[in-house]
Amino acid sequence: MKIKSLLLLGFFVGVIAAFSGSAETFRVMTYNIQHGEGLDKKIDILRIAEVIKREQADIVALEEVDKGVRRTDKRDLTAELAELTGMTGVFFNNHPYQGGEYGNAILSRFPVLTQTNLHYQMLHTNEQRGAMQLTLDVRGQKIFFVCTHVDFHPGEEERLLNVTELKKIAADHHDLPTIVCGDFNSRPDSPTHNAMAEFLTDAWPLVNQDPGFTFRSDKPDRRIDYEWITTNSITPLKAWVPNTDASDHRPVVIEYKFK
Repeated sequence: MKIKSLLLLGFFVGVIAAFSGSAETFRVMTYNIQHGEGLDKKIDILRIAEVIKREQADIVALEEVDKGVRRTDKRDLTAELAELTGMTGVFFNNHPYQGGEYGNAILSRFPVLTQTNLHYQMLHTNEQRGAMQLTLDVRGQKIFFVCTHVDFHPGEEERLLNVTELKKIAADHHDLPTIVCGDFNSRPDSPTHNAMAEFLTDAWPLVNQDPGFTFRSDKPDRRIDYEWITTNSITPLKAWVPNTDASDHRPVVIEYKFK
């Protein structure tokens, strides 16, 4: 009887593992949410949360996030999304706006070990940008995770300056698997993309040969949202761009495994 019980237990554990996915895989989403405003001009945070839950993301990099801002009724969007998705939310302010804060956020199903934020050097002074940095414990493996939103002005000078700072951040954490996500306001053939490719790998083309357009969400015609990785310890398995008009951007989702 004991042997039969053990065999049954092993069977059920195997079934559960099969439906849960490998313990070595995890999904990362990067999503410029435009403070929750969809193409219909309505601010709907539940709609953003539903996109995250539908795609079963484990870590989410969010750009253009409000906290205490008048246009979003002084709500804390990170806290709301964390509650709606059952994830841990971390927000960093980059720019004071309408009586509140405006910046980037990260949602995570995994424990947050460290957190900090860098304000970029700026050549244009109208909107401070930054790179928030977390160390996460992903099933016993530490990873270094960055969420950023770089300059949007014409010309590459400030974006290249931002990339120089990202390069230093990555070098300071060279001993950890690294993922840098965000809206880079640049296409794959740009000097900004080429500069990033000198020290990190664009994960999308490793597993998907489609163009991966993310902006604008109703008729996307360019890829400007990226997940950059170190490939020595993690590898992408699949990547896709969900079809949604909950923001002016579509998100990017990539599933990874540890090597």
